[in-house]
Amino acid sequence: MRLKVDRRVILVVLAAITASTRARGAGDSLADRLDELMSSGEYRSAHWGVMIVDAKTGEAIFERNADQMFRPASVTKLFTTAAALVDLGGDFRFKTPVVRRGEVDSHGTLRGDLILVAQGDPNLGGRLGPDGTLLFQDHDHSYANGNLKATLVQADPLAGLDHLARVVRESGIKEVTGNILVDDRLFEPAQSTGSGPTRVSPVLINDNVVDVVIAPGANAGDPAKVRIVPNTSAVAYDAQVETIAEGIAPSLRVIPLGPNRFEVRGRIPVGRAPIVRIYEVDDPASFARSLFIERLRSRGVVVAASPLGSNERDRLPDRRTIADAPVVAEFTSPPLTEELRVVLKVSQNLHASTLPLVVAARHGERTLDQALAREGSNLKKLGVDINTISFGGGAGGSRSDLVTPRTTTVLLRAMMRRSDFTAYESALPVLGRDGTLADAVSQNSPARGHVRAKTGTYFVQDGLSGKIVLTSKSLAGYMETASGRSLVFAFFLNDVPITTHQADDPEGGERAGKRLAKMCEACYADQTAKPVEEKPRRGD
Repeated sequence: MRLKVDRRVILVVLAAITASTRARGAGDSLADRLDELMSSGEYRSAHWGVMIVDAKTGEAIFERNADQMFRPASVTKLFTTAAALVDLGGDFRFKTPVVRRGEVDSHGTLRGDLILVAQGDPNLGGRLGPDGTLLFQDHDHSYANGNLKATLVQADPLAGLDHLARVVRESGIKEVTGNILVDDRLFEPAQSTGSGPTRVSPVLINDNVVDVVIAPGANAGDPAKVRIVPNTSAVAYDAQVETIAEGIAPSLRVIPLGPNRFEVRGRIPVGRAPIVRIYEVDDPASFARSLFIERLRSRGVVVAASPLGSNERDRLPDRRTIADAPVVAEFTSPPLTEELRVVLKVSQNLHASTLPLVVAARHGERTLDQALAREGSNLKKLGVDINTISFGGGAGGSRSDLVTPRTTTVLLRAMMRRSDFTAYESALPVLGRDGTLADAVSQNSPARGHVRAKTGTYFVQDGLSGKIVLTSKSLAGYMETASGRSLVFAFFLNDVPITTHQADDPEGGERAGKRLAKMCEACYADQTAKPVEEKPRRGD
């Protein structure tokens, strides 16, 4: 018996199958390559969220779990910096004044106090290059205790304090009989999230750390050479580091012993380039006060107060009195767009944690809760649905930090419509060139230089087995493909148990980063991808 089938029904079914296949990406070369990268090796059981769209039209090129929430790690900083730009504007500059309480007599003696009024400047001149831009190294000193690649920028970390001290002397003040104080009441202290320095304060000098630079001696058995930056009497340290034979792995620790005291222990091989470690200061305001006194003295101002003392906050007048006090010196920062380069290029956690509080302070608000609520309002102005995101801070290390891939691309496309987009985009790391993407691809990668994106990494240690769980590796930003097409993308890789350890990458973060970079290479090379016709809602 022959079955009679309506030809029109067959055509309809075939059309539906074709549309479904295209929507899922099956048979599409880009989709196949991305699927392979996401489902192979140690990443097969991970949770993936991906959204790739045409930058001009917003049409979806590829998506997976695009409306599920993922831990973004430092991709959070894309939202933090965007909100700061909306509120402050790219031309915003921090202005840090020094005021006096008391009168200056005819001999240049201030019979009273000098007060540095902290305004949340994350650098206060410490990264200032000769051309007025802020300098950065691909491996920032803030994370020196977790790697061997950190290096210091070639700039005076106390440049802002030195400027203030010089202007104080030029104002006619030759001697200060009272105290030197730091007013750090701009906002309430908070905790930074993620690695690096933890104390968020309105005053930041050298990221509120002392850099410990350790160089080997000439021969095995010699004591290593240890110096601190900045060189100050405000901290005391004991260093016992041995020079060992060439080829042996270095092992170095900075061990806090109490307020402004630490010891340095370990070993460093002959011929090894200097290694940087850091010591975070206990009280940023007292640290700034001590360094300011030392710079005042170096500029010829006689100061009765000792740099070994602490910042006496109870001696500060009320804030209205501070506002009305005579200004004797002021330091003005480069524009905010320069600070964004530091935050985004090297993923500076302390600075990113500070930015929301700086924004809130401009509106008379002082707490982190108020700062995050204001950030939400600013993100709404960009068209971001804040019901699809959650943040517990500005840096990306909070357990509250969650975003969807789709919303991340919405943010990135919204920034493209702003007049300050060029500054925002150019502040991002460039694949294979600088910042946290400097080493993500080889020098001959075809995608090198064609991707500007923010990275993110977060991992924890499993107490049961001791293994590392890479809770988040992420990458989101802008790309120009080989065919000249502009894309916006967001890649989120969550929950990867790292079972294979490598000596140079024990947490698996670099390996995962290279996997995301390969996804960029696949997108860059693709010539055939067409927009998907519907939003797939399939799982992994």
